[in-house]
Amino acid sequence: MDLKIRQENRDDINEIYKIHTLAFGQENEGKLVDLLRDSDTFVPELSLVATIDNKIVGHILFTKIKIADDNQNEFDSLALAPIAIKPDIQKKGIGGQLIRAGLNKARELNFESVIVLGHEHYYPKFGFVPTTKWNIKSPFDVATNLFMGLELMEGGLKNVSGIVKYPKEFDSV
Repeated sequence: MDLKIRQENRDDINEIYKIHTLAFGQENEGKLVDLLRDSDTFVPELSLVATIDNKIVGHILFTKIKIADDNQNEFDSLALAPIAIKPDIQKKGIGGQLIRAGLNKARELNFESVIVLGHEHYYPKFGFVPTTKWNIKSPFDVATNLFMGLELMEGGLKNVSGIVKYPKEFDSV
């Protein structure tokens, strides 16, 4: 399997939408990616595709978010969402390679942290821990063990606490 990971380009947009629709069995995630791509929270270098033989088989997106404390101080972070792999080749490590590549690129771009709402047994493999460690809360009613964070650099979430503020585009799907 000759897997390559690269930044998305304009020619990939329709295929990325299809991958998310196939992976999730609905169009919401594909629509979310399209909305986020047109927002000021989009970081082009953090929209990555996985390809095999020049065909897109997976996609991951990291977008800018804020964490607001009780005094309305805001701290920058990233959201990892969504990630999708073509159903017929899931469970082959492609998602993990996309996550690692995205985290490495985010570090290169000097982002300090990432937040994810995801599977409690999957994301800890990449260093994610429940955000309760920093007193960071989800704006949604979710189990605390599913809402996780990762410091991309030492102390990336030091003195950060509050509620995550996702881009408004998350509300529209």
